[in-house]
Amino acid sequence: MNWNTKVTELLGIQFPIIQGGLAYLAYAELASAVSNAGGLGQITAMSLPSPEALREEIKKVKTMTDKPFGVNFAIGQHGKLFTHYLEVAIEETVPVVTMTGGNPEPIFRQLEGSDIKKLVLVAAKRQAQKAEELGADAVMAVGHEGGGHLGKNDIGTMVLIPSIVDAVSIPVIASGGIGDGRGLMAAMSLGAEGIEMGTRFIATKECVHAVQDYKEKLINGTENDTVVIKKTLGSPARAIANSHTERILEVEKAGGGYEALRDMISGEANRKYIYSGDQENGFAWAGQVMGLIKDIPSVDELLARIMKEAELIRNRWV
Repeated sequence: MNWNTKVTELLGIQFPIIQGGLAYLAYAELASAVSNAGGLGQITAMSLPSPEALREEIKKVKTMTDKPFGVNFAIGQHGKLFTHYLEVAIEETVPVVTMTGGNPEPIFRQLEGSDIKKLVLVAAKRQAQKAEELGADAVMAVGHEGGGHLGKNDIGTMVLIPSIVDAVSIPVIASGGIGDGRGLMAAMSLGAEGIEMGTRFIATKECVHAVQDYKEKLINGTENDTVVIKKTLGSPARAIANSHTERILEVEKAGGGYEALRDMISGEANRKYIYSGDQENGFAWAGQVMGLIKDIPSVDELLARIMKEAELIRNRWV
């Protein structure tokens, strides 16, 4: 069945499915598997220790797939550091760059004159409109159900997607709470041209950097097993509920600011959980979609299943 959308045409992919940036997890093995399965895989730039490490990761992806892939730049906490990483992406002529967690305008300026497709993660209508004004080729709109960093307004995917579709003329990609063919078809019915999934791709065989305990928590947990931390800092983010996130929330409730929370919400604390399974001293991002995750398939199996589910639904609609 033909699944051509504005997003598949824009990115040169078979299916309208994009893998999220996934800090400390989205590397060549996962990105190439998603691209080879027909979606758009991504590697995460700012989790790598240097621009040259990014160059090596890009080259590794190119040896593993001849399909389009992206490089994600989580720019919010990295100041101007991203400019050196972005220069590598430009030099290596990556097909797609995605931007999350900060003002994308400097990236747009640096990408001027290149043929790289530009996608921006947004969580509000005004952000989407601004991204379009800057020259984004598409926006990825994440609802409050999503994992990791979210918008400040607690707007769910079901309302956010059509409001942004109505507000911009560029393609909208739905994110947040999506993990199967039902989610894909729901997103399309709301006017989206594709979906982005983060949490669901963690529970796959090719997400080799995630410790098995993390994956098992995703398949054994429910939609009630996440919490939103960092809300008092103005950067809310959804993580798996555990003793560490309880302590974070206690500090926030007591009025503790960034300095009191810094070590608890650091990348190091994140890595302690996702790499070693240390739930007492670390945390892991996850969306409410973990309540729908029941297994750890290969990426190819997952995408084939999603598209089969979506096809069955579409046939019922005809």
